[in-house]
Order: sequence, then structure tokens, then C-alpha cells
Amino acid sequence: MKYSESEYPDFNNKRILFVCRETYSKPLWFLARDLSENNTVAAFYIMSSESTYNKCYYNEHTIFEFREKLPQVKLYDVADICDEFVEGFKRSKSPSDTEYLKEIEKEYSHFKTLGLQLMASQENTRHYHYRKYWPITSDEENKYWLELNYKKIIALLDEFKPDVILDLDNAELQRTVMVEVAYKRDIPYETIEYGKYGYYKYPSFQNSYGIDPYFKAMYERNLSLSKEDLKEEYDYIEDYRKKNSIMNSEFAGSVTAQYERDSIIWSLRVMHGKWNYFWDQDITAKNRKRKKLSGMLYAPTWPYLKYYLDVERIKRKLLVKNDYFEDPVEGEDYVYMPLHLIPESSVFVKASFYVDELNLIEQVSKSLPVGWKLYVKEHQAMLGERDMSFYKKAAEIANVRVVQINYYKDPKPWILNCKGVVTITGTAAYEAALLGKRSIVFGDVPFSLMDGVTRIRSFEDLPDAIRAFGSIDNIHSAASYLHAVKEAGEEVKIFYLMDEAEEIFAGRHKESEEFQKELKVLMDFYQKGLNNLRKWKASL
Repeated sequence: MKYSESEYPDFNNKRILFVCRETYSKPLWFLARDLSENNTVAAFYIMSSESTYNKCYYNEHTIFEFREKLPQVKLYDVADICDEFVEGFKRSKSPSDTEYLKEIEKEYSHFKTLGLQLMASQENTRHYHYRKYWPITSDEENKYWLELNYKKIIALLDEFKPDVILDLDNAELQRTVMVEVAYKRDIPYETIEYGKYGYYKYPSFQNSYGIDPYFKAMYERNLSLSKEDLKEEYDYIEDYRKKNSIMNSEFAGSVTAQYERDSIIWSLRVMHGKWNYFWDQDITAKNRKRKKLSGMLYAPTWPYLKYYLDVERIKRKLLVKNDYFEDPVEGEDYVYMPLHLIPESSVFVKASFYVDELNLIEQVSKSLPVGWKLYVKEHQAMLGERDMSFYKKAAEIANVRVVQINYYKDPKPWILNCKGVVTITGTAAYEAALLGKRSIVFGDVPFSLMDGVTRIRSFEDLPDAIRAFGSIDNIHSAASYLHAVKEAGEEVKIFYLMDEAEEIFAGRHKESEEFQKELKVLMDFYQKGLNNLRKWKASL
């Protein structure tokens, strides 16, 4: 499909680089195919395993789709630096160049220090999460991997010289490096930011870290609009407050919306699928030897299978009455604290200083007014992944209850009945704001712009912020935020695009009009972002 110059001026006769990783790269394949008709297009695959493994189910519909079916698209990957990483440690116990990294940190730490940049990948953050199939990495491994990635990305941008960089996600070290180097060179790097408003997403030009200045300016401008100007948003909020269920429809059918345990047969089917997946990867495709080269770059199979077998077993245990979770007490004053999936970019990228949730529970609990409880609720997607000792330790704190995850089948009752919400960067703060309840967050998420959402930068600020909990008349602020999300973004159905792309690659579906329509929405998203960025810069 040829995109017209009048409709998409930034995507005609340009040099376009796509940043690709696993499932999120599948919709980008179609954009790369279409845009290569009248642009110079390249794709950069950033995952070690995806770049280096022989063709298998894991990468046949991602990087191999590019390699085999889009020869006109220049393809980059990290295979060379993966091999260099392994060889470097064969030559020396300390292969990194610390002086080079000191210079890099001076040049490329506009958004984050190098230490914070490392937080973007679960490969380098095993100390902070429970996925035991990843090893604890050394300081030398982290430094050398940083060095190699900076050299790779600087060389890539020197060679390809993109006019624009497009992405669909924000996790992994390579993205944090890319956004720093792109910023220094004044190359717009667009990725998705989740505004939490239905299917709407808006473009971020800083890897969704912090709140993009152009978006903040939109929100602040909207505050001066009248109620009549914001009628659609006012109506939405009033309807939202009447609904029995407020969970975002985008989560329908996902583990986030799961409140009942699967049957044993289903759990066995899940594990059987994982077995077949790794048999294909290790034996059929002969990738087993490569996995032995580096535990940091390539997660080993057996620890992975054992870990997720335990996850399935523990998940079944925790979705019924158990010794770890308790029911809420009717009429009790409580602060609601839903936990996160860890590791998750919404925490590790957006709130890198606050990834220790047990420490957060301790700090919040000691900040509560007398007589209040802290209700800690696990994230559905985290069931079975967190060490069980976490729940025991949290429950030892006198004014903390670790509550039954499926006591309610929707977030709304937890929020309506509480004094206020505490979350690192979670959707619960957005939901509380739309329901007229105060909340606390620990990262600069976009919905923290709304009145009633307090961004905490010091634990010493917690007592005052919690004492201020209660209802708030913030409907105009919330409406202004929703208007900004619509103004900046589009209803990008990213999960539909990823799932349908897989069906098309596998030959089970043909490219439908609906799929083409959603791809066009994604193109509109990218073009709108560049338009809004230019307008904001021109206003300065």
C-alpha cells in the first residue's frame, strides 16, 4: 500500500527505522512492507535469542519474516554483539572499557543514568525479580553489555541515518540506549504510551519514561476549556461512575481479567505447549548449544520449564481459599494497594527506584493513620511467579492484610470502599481518579496529571498524602486529561494487530479489510505524533 504524501508527509521519501522485538514486531512487518514502496526502510531486532537462534517457532514469524520476505528492508540485529560479548569474556575477566562508559554517560544520560538504563531488561535485573531462570549478573557483565549496545546503536545510526524511528514497546536495554542517542541527534523516536482510556494510546518520544512535554502542554491547555467543550468526556466519566464493571475492555480474555482457576487439564495443556515449544527450539532447530554460551543472553530451558510448572501449580492454589490471602473486613478503613507484574516495563522503566514492592508496603503501612489497614492485592498475572515468602512477610506487618485476589471480580468495589489507592504506576490510580478518589503513584505516568493523583518522590511525604485521602471533585481535570489522550493519540488495537498478524503469517487468515483498517490507524498514530511534536516545538 502506498501512503499518500499529503496524508502522511513524514513517511514519504524518508529513511525509516523500526525497532523490533518478538510479538510486537509483527504489525511493524506490514508497515515496513508498505512503507518500503516509497521510503528507505530498516528494521533493528534487539533481542539476543531472537537475533541468534536458528529458525524455530519463536522467531519464524518475526525476524525470519523480515529476512526471507522483505529483502528490500535493511535488517539489523544484535547477533554480532552477542558473539562479541561471549568472546570478550573468553579473552578477559574484565573486558569492559570503563573510560568509554564514563564518556557515554556524559553524552547520553538525558533521560536516565546508565544504571537506570539497565533496569529496562529482565536480563540484567535478576536481583529485583523472581524469574529464577535468569542468573544474577555481575557488574562487569552489565558494563560490557552496555558498552557493546552503545557501540552497536551509535554505529547503526551513523550508517542508516534515519529521519524517524518507530516502535511499539518500551522494554529492553536497547530501547533506552536508542532513545538517548536519538535525542542527542534530534531524531524523533516514537513509541506507544498507554493513556489507560479505552483503546487509546498516544505517541511518546522518550520511550514512555516520564510525561512527554507536548502531552502535558495539551492537558494544561484543555483545563481552560468549558464543560460544554468537554461534554463527551464529562458524559464518559459520569457513565463510568455508574458502571458495575470498570476493567478496561482491552484486557478481556487476558490473564489480567482472570478470577477463576483453570482446570488441571488446561494447566497440563499449557505445560505441554511449553514443552513442544522448547523441543522445537532446542532439538529440532538445534539452538541448545547456543544457550550454553551465556545464561545472561539466553534463558536456559530446564529452569524455565520448572519455574512455570511451579507457577501453574501455585496459581491454582491461590485462586481458591488459602493460607496466604484473607477476605476484606466489612466496614474497615483501608488503603488499597494492588501489586504489579514484576518484572514489567511499567515499573522497571517508569519507576526504576521503586521496584521493591515489599519495601513499599512497609513504608506505606507505617504512614497510615491509626485504625486504618493496608489492603495488598496481588496482580492476576503475577500469581505463581512471586515467592510465597513475600506474602508471609507482608502479612507479618500488623496493619497489613494480603487480600483474596478474587473476592471481587472487578477493581471497582476495592476502589469505592477504600480511603485511597497506592500503586507504583498502575491503572488503579487512573480508575480512582475517574471515580473521584485520591491516589498515590511513584512514577511520572500520564494520568498523574489528573487532580487527585499524587506523585510521591520521598517516603517522608507519604503520611501527609495519605491523610489527604478521600473523595475529590476532579471531573474537569479528568475530562481534560481524557480529551488530551484523544487529541494526542488514536484507538490503536495493538493486541488485535499482533494476534491477527500471527494468524496471517501462519496462513490461517488472509489480510482482511479490518486488519488493513487497523494498520491505517497505527499509521495515523505515528503521523499525528510527529505533527503534535512539531506544533509543540513551534510554540516554545
